[in-house]
Amino acid sequence: MSSALRTRYDAILFDFDGVLADTEPLHFACWRQVLEPLGIHLNWPFYQERCIGVSDRQMVERLAAERIPPLPLDQAMPAYHSKLGIFRARIEANPPFLPETVALVRELHNIYQLAVVSSSGRGEVEEPIERAGFRDCFQSFVCGKEAVNLKPSPDPYLRAAELLGAARPLVVEDSDAGVESARAARFDVLRVSSAESVAREVRNWLKRG
Repeated sequence: MSSALRTRYDAILFDFDGVLADTEPLHFACWRQVLEPLGIHLNWPFYQERCIGVSDRQMVERLAAERIPPLPLDQAMPAYHSKLGIFRARIEANPPFLPETVALVRELHNIYQLAVVSSSGRGEVEEPIERAGFRDCFQSFVCGKEAVNLKPSPDPYLRAAELLGAARPLVVEDSDAGVESARAARFDVLRVSSAESVAREVRNWLKRG
């Protein structure tokens, strides 16, 4: 690894959706498909503002409660399970990893400990990375309810740092909830502007560090 990227950090903790993987448009399309029949109509600006960075269950609970009239949760949860299947099929058909992001991860793996920290379930995170062939770059995963509380609580990032034995990690995030989680854990955080910009923005940050 280039010495230009060696910094004060001892680990890098990546969010998954919108950072390692360009999955948010896919999540949005799957949610629209399963929620429209229930009278819950999503648009992209609303999804970006209210739904990114929270767990699927929290999202369903919120949308069901805010529907007019409110939808009982037991009537909304089947849509959640349907969405999981649709998402898995689509992500298997079209892996959402950009070549430059995978190359970045492989490069960083040579010097840093790496972890993935996501509000999505492990099956939606670790399995796609495994299929894409770079699971070996990550020492730890903290997914879904594997931490005591979800983002924006600091628990997911604190748990990842604990698993790695890291004292000075850098967090790479794209959502309000994720940034709040990292800051609450008192870790440095880089908020990337898009999945397409991750490799460039992470390299620039580390060179400055």
